[in-house]
Amino acid sequence: MLQNKKILIGVSGSIAAYKIAFLTRLLVKENAEVKIVMTEASRDFITPLTLSTLSKNPVLSGFVKDDTSLWNNHVDLGLWADIMLIAPATAHTLAKCANGICDDLLTAVYLSARCPVLFAPAMDLDMYKHPGTLENLRKLKSFGNEIINAGYGELASGLTGEGRMAEPEELVEVLKKHFTVIPELKGKRVLITAGPTQEAIDPVRFISNHSTGKMGYAIADKMAKAGAEVTLVSGPVALKSPDFSVNLQKVHSAEEMYQAVKEHFDAAEIIILAAAVADYTPAVVADKKIKKSEATFSIELTKTTDIARTLGARKKTGQFMVGFALETDNELENAKGKLKSKNLDLIVLNSLRDSGAGFGYDTNKIRIIDQTEKVEEFELKAKTDVAGDIVETIVRKLKENIAGK
Repeated sequence: MLQNKKILIGVSGSIAAYKIAFLTRLLVKENAEVKIVMTEASRDFITPLTLSTLSKNPVLSGFVKDDTSLWNNHVDLGLWADIMLIAPATAHTLAKCANGICDDLLTAVYLSARCPVLFAPAMDLDMYKHPGTLENLRKLKSFGNEIINAGYGELASGLTGEGRMAEPEELVEVLKKHFTVIPELKGKRVLITAGPTQEAIDPVRFISNHSTGKMGYAIADKMAKAGAEVTLVSGPVALKSPDFSVNLQKVHSAEEMYQAVKEHFDAAEIIILAAAVADYTPAVVADKKIKKSEATFSIELTKTTDIARTLGARKKTGQFMVGFALETDNELENAKGKLKSKNLDLIVLNSLRDSGAGFGYDTNKIRIIDQTEKVEEFELKAKTDVAGDIVETIVRKLKENIAGK
């Protein structure tokens, strides 16, 4: 993804500069070409020799090359880069870049850069929240730059709070995303559900299903990496969180999932309902563990809210909604019925009769059906690749919708 990409890193004077050694190493492992510009202050925190050794390129910090009269051309550097990352970005450097102050090589390169520029702030929590810093961040964003928000944690001052520079692994993911962004999805608000729900019988038992959430999580990850703003409402799963930019909201029951989805639905532009929501829930939940006493035991069940049907009835012009159907018989007929009755734009069908598809597998075999009942079939693939097929189909349909207006 980053192979042969030209990445220019600007390092300013913060203790977080030590992280750039790790970042450079990760980028080189991705076969990116890395060049680094340092401010004079940053040389007190990490040596140019360390970064030049790791990047395999000379590290520049002044307009004039050491011991020569040759000029380090800031214009050439700005034109060379596919992307520029200023990390750590101190309050001082942010202020200079926001106000066009050009008194060192780093700021000269920034003002000359024609590529996307990202800032990863690093400073103490009071500095980070100061109105002057917030105004400079706002100005930099208004110029088209991207701010990688500082994280929460222990700071060099000994305080704990916001201001900690994003970790190298996070910065790599942000850089990758810039080269995988799909224009039609950039900035789109996407709401996704994933996993099973658990319907309580008593404090220790529940009704559920075999959903692992792998499909929904893979779609959330693909959407986020394509540039979408993703909210993922997830039932209980044993999965790592997807892309760090995803707003992950965890729930347990069908009712909790419905309430969470309802909260985000109106703002969403794309809705993907991949969760396996329980159709029924116990009518009464015991407040104490039910003891085993009788040879038989009955539980009265009541219907849960049909989330897809309810949201489909509320769907507004401009919203694009995708549902899922897992079937065991009459697959196409049942899926087409759900597509119409729930007012979906697409439905993704998979059958438990297909080997390697359905719950519990790392693979899936799907068919995607649109509102004209056109069926597109896909081979058995890893769920990460299936997620790519689903995202690509959504993008294609969005383009068709725009062209048809």
